[in-house]
Amino acid sequence: MPKTVKDMLADANAAVPKLTPDEAVQRMNDANTLVVDVRDPTEVQESGLIDGAVNVSRGMLEFRADPDSAYYNPAFSKDKTILLHCASGGRSALAGQVLKEMGYTSVYNIGGFKDLAAAGAKTNKS
Repeated sequence: MPKTVKDMLADANAAVPKLTPDEAVQRMNDANTLVVDVRDPTEVQESGLIDGAVNVSRGMLEFRADPDSAYYNPAFSKDKTILLHCASGGRSALAGQVLKEMGYTSVYNIGGFKDLAAAGAKTNKS
């Protein structure tokens, strides 16, 4: 039976733990944590980027996270905690599920950019 976006989001939300914005901001200070913004570059240009975050649009995530890919970003490491966010939490949930399928074990959905900034996450536009 075909899945809808609603079904895929339910599966992703069940597989990837979600942190509150306050919990996420606390974890961002850990040196073994990678914050990944999966929004499109145009969204990042408009609102900014959380300090220290890596912007990898959702469509390129698998390529950036796979060490065997020519597009691999060495910021990704399976021994790091990965905190994913987007604009509202949907794309980051789906991205988290994909990373778990790729063997990343410590993966969290931290929701949306505006909520993180409101909770005190520093941005390059703060």
